[in-house]
This record gives sequence, structure tokens and C-alpha cells, in this order.
Amino acid sequence: MQDHPILVIGATGKTGHRVASRLEARGLPVRRGARRSATPFDWEAPETWASALRGVRAAYVTYFPDLAFPGALEKLESLCETARDVEVEHLVLLSGRGEHHARLGEDVVRSSGLDFTIVRAAWFAQNFSEGYLRDPVLAGVLPMPGGDVAEPIIDIDDIADVVVTALTEDGHRGELYEVTGPRLMSFADMAAELSRATGREIRHIPISFEEFHGNIAEAGGPFVADVFTAIARETLDGRNAHTTDGVTRALGRVPRDFADFARDAARTGAWTSAA
Repeated sequence: MQDHPILVIGATGKTGHRVASRLEARGLPVRRGARRSATPFDWEAPETWASALRGVRAAYVTYFPDLAFPGALEKLESLCETARDVEVEHLVLLSGRGEHHARLGEDVVRSSGLDFTIVRAAWFAQNFSEGYLRDPVLAGVLPMPGGDVAEPIIDIDDIADVVVTALTEDGHRGELYEVTGPRLMSFADMAAELSRATGREIRHIPISFEEFHGNIAEAGGPFVADVFTAIARETLDGRNAHTTDGVTRALGRVPRDFADFARDAARTGAWTSAA
């Protein structure tokens, strides 16, 4: 089965493109699953799923935009059924730490009858360099709710390494890897590290969840804002304010520190206006 491809669902996303590139760098056959890929995969078009899954030995599963969105769990369950029908051996699911709906998604995969690995991830460091917080950082501010709640923010490169290991090496089936960075950081701490990395002041601005909702609504509309504000309220209540050993258990090394991420991102131009 080693000559059968690995499907990467969400291959244009933050984690997906890293996972696909790492697999290809190892010389492994990869099927990049995205709406406009050679073999299309679209969560909103179930008719694309079987052809994307057929003939693959394993799949990396990410649900965009988030498992908290209406209909996500039902689609994930249908995807598992399709994967089972076409004899996929192994699913690696990306889950969200501290999210109720993500836990329900994990349960769907656990009960699917397929071999699985679950990667339950903390908040992404790359939200600052590739996501919705890049523009505020460019403007010198970090407006976030949650007060002084600390988060063990994780570098997505560590997530990708864990996923690739789970997809390609023995001993990871049935495992749950809850992956975090090596230390707890408040958003003020993160702003300070970003300031050091960029050489200019980035100020943390504490905002309410209502203000956070308004900021998201401006960019993505009220429905998207409702979902992501609910996730923020759920996860920024202190429940995630502890580190875990998931990266070390999976990879045998410690996770990257946020300061290293920030320095590397600044060095490669993540926070230049043309990036």
C-alpha cells in the first residue's frame, strides 16, 4: 500500500499545504484535496468525495472553516462512511483544543470503524502571520478578548510534523496527540514577542467579545462572526491554560517556542506590507 497516495484534505490551508509539501519532500505520492485541485475535493459537494478518496491508503482531514459550523459533523460522518466504503485504511483528524464541537467530531472519527489518529491543536501562531491577525499586527496592534488568559500557542510547523509522522510511521494509530507550544503566554506576552521580532511596537489592546464579534463581522459577515465569537468565548476562559506533551510524544522533541516562530516569520517578510 505504500505506493498508494495519501489524500490531504484542505491542501491549500495553513496546515494542509505544509503536510502535503512534507509528504512530497519524502518522495511519497500525495493527492492534494481542494476545490480546484486535479482531483477536486469540496466539503460542499459530497459527489467529489469518493473520487478523491478512492485508491488512497490514508487521509489527512481538516474541516474548513471549523467543526463548529452547522452541518460539519454530519458531513464528517458521511465522509467517514465514504472512506470506509472505498477502503481507506487510516484517517488523521485535525481537531481544536477545548472546543465542544471539535470533541464531537473526534467522536465521529473514533466510532467510524476506521483506524485513526487525532491531533488536537492549540491556538495557531501563524494566525499572526498568515491569518486574520496579520493586518492588525502590521498596524501595530493586537486587539483580542480574553483578558489575561494564557494560551500555549503552537507553531503550525509542529502540527504538520506530527501529522506527517502519524500518516507515515507505525505506532500512531488510535492515538490522541493534544499539541501545544512549550509555554503559556497571554496576548500581551505575544505582542511583546512580536515587538521584539519586528523591531517595532505591537500593542495588545484588550477588547470585549462584543467588540471581537464586530471586528469579525466586518470581514466575514455576522454569521461567521457568531460562530467564531462563540469559539472564542468557549476557549478563552482558562480551560486551555496548560501545556501538554503531545508534540514530544509524537516526535521525540520539544515544540518550537513562539519567539522562534516570530523571529523566523519576521526574517522571511511575513510582516511587510507586500507579503
